[in-house]
Order: sequence, then structure tokens, then C-alpha cells
Amino acid sequence: MALSDAPIPRGWDLLTQERPRPDVVRRRSWAWRLAVATVCFGAFMGQLDASIVTLTYQALGKDFHASPAAVEWVSLAYLLTLVALLVPVGRFSDAHGRKLMYLYGFGVFTVASAACGLAPGLAVLVVFRVVQALGAALMQANSVALVTTSAPAARMRTALGMQAAGQAVGLALGPTVGGAIVATLGWRWVFLVNVPVGVLSLVAGHYLLPRTRRRCADIRVDRLGVALLALTSTGLLLALSVVSGLGWPLWTAVALALVSAAAGWALMRRQARVPQPLLDPKLLRSHGRGLLAGMSGYLVLFGPLVLVPVVLTRQGVGLMTAGLVLTALPLGFALAATTADRVLPASLTDRARARAGSLLCLVALGAMLVVPLSVTVLPFVLVLLGCGLGVFTPANNTMVMRAFPTESAGTGGGMVNMGRGLGTALGVAAVTLILQLVPGISGERAAVAALLAWALLMVP
Repeated sequence: MALSDAPIPRGWDLLTQERPRPDVVRRRSWAWRLAVATVCFGAFMGQLDASIVTLTYQALGKDFHASPAAVEWVSLAYLLTLVALLVPVGRFSDAHGRKLMYLYGFGVFTVASAACGLAPGLAVLVVFRVVQALGAALMQANSVALVTTSAPAARMRTALGMQAAGQAVGLALGPTVGGAIVATLGWRWVFLVNVPVGVLSLVAGHYLLPRTRRRCADIRVDRLGVALLALTSTGLLLALSVVSGLGWPLWTAVALALVSAAAGWALMRRQARVPQPLLDPKLLRSHGRGLLAGMSGYLVLFGPLVLVPVVLTRQGVGLMTAGLVLTALPLGFALAATTADRVLPASLTDRARARAGSLLCLVALGAMLVVPLSVTVLPFVLVLLGCGLGVFTPANNTMVMRAFPTESAGTGGGMVNMGRGLGTALGVAAVTLILQLVPGISGERAAVAALLAWALLMVP
């Protein structure tokens, strides 16, 4: 029986089985673009939400009479949960259907967003943020997989570029949109605005996303492996948060880093022995370099988002102007990610494109070491850096995802997005720590030099 001719599921089956797209959608040659656009909208909203929430800290502290360290858990709890769940959720989705899990993710994210907007206290808000992160993990672990399995093989890089551009635009608009919402409607609407958007996305995904054609049969969940992965990522992210100003004693950062290293070592030992590893050692050996490069790319993207506002406010520049200057980076990213395939020669391989993008990033960061970091110069350098990242990221992600068989696309997508989360946290933590340790202009240059060193890991 053809997929399009399958009977429409009823009752309980509606909650446990993926429904095919209508024939009027499936038969169109551009149906893959509709699927990618649906995923891009989710990517846009996820990044918009992530960048908006940080703007609510002051209002949350005032309303709930909480310290900055306590308020920081609104973001930290979300990030810890998200990074820990991405790979196991991706593996689970490979067995049970990536479209189904993606739609469940949007549903959980939407309901949790409403709960966050109505939270009566900070502790309750943090709990709902954990639930929201579960929904985000279901979406993010499957977003890259849905893009790569929806688009024709020859258009995979274009599709991944569109998805990366959606994330970049959400990141660019976050500070402006978030500031306007908090200033006019209040912090609760930062979460409540996700509700109507989530409902529309659920409807679009139901009709426009394709069913999972190939699945991993008989997947067994390595519960100890999941626990070790969660301990590894949680220990690392908490250690980074401590050195970034969480308010805990410095010795806790050392202890957390040691726990993370020990758990990571135990995880790798276990993955080499179990019949169905959560992280396949063979894939990590052959394509771990690409995952590391992808993580470094997001570190280079998020580092300047912390650095530039500090640099400009020290010069007396207003926050609104600093925010506008900062948008040059994600907008350059979005521009390059969506146009690179039309501008660059078709004969260029993914490796060559990734190399060109990474070298462009090195040029931009090298320029930031020598030019004055002023409001008139920074937009041009940031656009150049964004363009380099916009060329690099889709090409690198394409190389990584092509290494995974179709039936394991969710696992691969989870690993790509876990690297993105770790890169984000590292970028914020590294720049924050350097600015704390080295005062003034010297600290600014030292932060740029650190980003330049990390960018070297992007070069394939």
C-alpha cells in the first residue's frame, strides 16, 4: 500500500501514528520547500525565544524579589535540560517517527509556554522551563533530520542553509522584539506569545511535514548511557556557568568539571561495549571533527553577542544602538546561508565551502584585533563574520548529516544540535570569564583573540 493511500488513523492511532501529507501537497515538486519552511519557522521561534528570555531577568527579579543568581536559573535550567536530552530524544525519534515527535515537541513547548506566562513564582517558572525544554528537545532533535530527509539529496545544503537562516533571523530580532514586549506588555507575554504561534505551527506541521520513511527497528534505550550523557553535559554547563558569574564558589566549578570529565570517560567506555550505543564510537571517530567544528562555529557566533554590548556601552553608546549594531552579525549569517548556493560555484564541495567560510571568519576576527571596535566599524566586521558563519554552517552540517544513514537522522540531528548548545554556552562563558579576569580594552582584545583561536578549529 502506498503511503498516500494509507487509511487515516482514528482514535488512539492519531496520537501514536504519523499521518501522511494530503496528496495535493505531497505530489508537488516543491513540497519539500513547504516542509523545510515549516521547520524553519520552528527554528526561528526557538532562537527568538532563547534570545528574548534574557531580557526578562530584571523584571523577574523585581516581581519575584529574587537575586540575579536565582533568576539566571530560568535560562540555565532550560539549557541544561535541552542539551542533556537532544541525543536520546533523537534516537527515540528514529524509532517512533520524527514527524510525530516533532509535533509532540511543539505541543509540549506551547503548553509549557502558557504555563510559564502564568507562573505564580520563580521556582514554578523554572520547573515549567524544564518542561518547555523537553518540548524544545523534541523539536530541535528532529529539525535537522526533517530538513535532510525532506529535501532532495542535491538540495540538502540549500535546505540546511534555510534552516540556519531561520535561526539567525530569530536571534537577530530577539533583542528588539523582546525589549518591546517587556517594555509594553510585561515579561509574561514573552512566553504567552508562543501560544498562538505554536498552534499555527502544529497545524502546518500536521499537513506539510512528511512521514518518516525509514526507521531504526528494535531500538533499545541505554538508560545508563543517557544518565552518563546527562551528567557529562550538566556538569560541564554548570561549571561554565559558575565561572561566568553564577555566584557559586570557584571550587565548585573545578569539582563539576572533574565530574563531567569522569562521566564523559565512563560514557565513552560504555559506548564501546554496548550493542546499541547512544553515541556510535565509529561515527564519532570518523566525523567527530565535523561536530567539533560545528560547536566551534556557534561559539564564534555567540561570543560576540556578549562582547559587543560590553565594548559599546563602555564607550557610552546606548543599549538600543548597541543592539542595532549587533544585528549585523546574525543578519550577515542569514544572508550568506540563503544565498551562498547561488553565488558560489556549483563545483565547490561541502568541504571547500566550509573551509572558505571558516577562513572568512578568521579574517573578520583578525580584523577585530587591529581595527577600533567602534560603532562605525563594528557593523562591517560583524557582517563579514556573519557571512563566514553563514557559508560554513550549512556546508559543515551537510557533511555531518550525510555520514548518518537515513534511519538514524534523528540521532545525527540531536548530536548537531547538542554541539550547537554546548558552543553557545562556551561562547558566552569564555567571553564573560575573560572580561572578568582582564579589565578594559586589554580584556576586549583578549576575548577576540580567544574567539580567533577557537575559529581555527572550524577549518576542515
